[in-house]
Amino acid sequence: MIHAMSSRELVSVLLFMLVILVICGLEIVVLVRSIRNRMHGLFARRILLARSALVIHALVFAIFACLLYGRYVEPRWIDVHATTLHTGKLKESGFRIVQISDLHCDRRVGNEQRTVQIINRLKPDLVVATGDFLNDPAGLSRLRQTLAQLDAPLGKFAVTGNFEVLHWPQIDMLDGTGFRMLERETVIVTKGTDSLSVSGMGYVPSDAPVEPLGFLSDDRYDVFLFHTPDLIEDICNQGVDLYLCGHTHGGQIALPGYGALITFSRFGKKYESGMYRVGRTVLYVNRGLGLEPRPAPQMRFLARPEVAVFDILPE
Repeated sequence: MIHAMSSRELVSVLLFMLVILVICGLEIVVLVRSIRNRMHGLFARRILLARSALVIHALVFAIFACLLYGRYVEPRWIDVHATTLHTGKLKESGFRIVQISDLHCDRRVGNEQRTVQIINRLKPDLVVATGDFLNDPAGLSRLRQTLAQLDAPLGKFAVTGNFEVLHWPQIDMLDGTGFRMLERETVIVTKGTDSLSVSGMGYVPSDAPVEPLGFLSDDRYDVFLFHTPDLIEDICNQGVDLYLCGHTHGGQIALPGYGALITFSRFGKKYESGMYRVGRTVLYVNRGLGLEPRPAPQMRFLARPEVAVFDILPE
């Protein structure tokens, strides 16, 4: 992510790293003391097996176990999160929308093929993608192949993320994929006698002025796509029924009882991941499927990659 960390996020990260360094430092002290005792012909076990030392050993083991889990297990463990929403704006037909976000395709193979298998088994009517498709041009062909394989009879729609706008503006990410990039426009999708709209706007920084979204209507169910949650409090009463975004990765690394360490959102942790009701709008912040490029840690912890499924049904 190209945003600067907020002061709260910076403090959270520094405290987190400090705790880990202190624990590892205490382990080193215990080991050095035991070695020194042994060199002087004294009992080393008394130091290594002291109650305080055992606690430190356990904490160090937990840290390394979490590092291994976050590096090798969770990044490939895709969560399929299903939500059912009822609306009086539909009379007979339901719509299944699958959202993906933040694929961050890189030189190495990631979750791309597994994502295709999961989504096509879900049999969506529509697939929407909310930006940050690519980390490295070497992953472009795999990205396009992945998106092209997704089946959605009523359409596939996308918006740009900060990576597309700021790093790869010269690349047409969606060429040959069947996805339509939306830029302050609305597409009406019909099923039977019912219809809903999919609207989208390309990425703009959180401090950029945003004009009212005049393409929305109170008479139909409106799905709005944007890369970040940063517009939600500006548009929550403009007629948007469902606002879908990503960008935060759920922190990518989260802590039990605290959640995301970093979101790079103007709202900080307020909308870090999952579903929120904001005014008349349901906001969903998708944790995404990929990883931030290096030097960001190539791991996820308590922030599994995600495919989000929304069944929009009549009341």
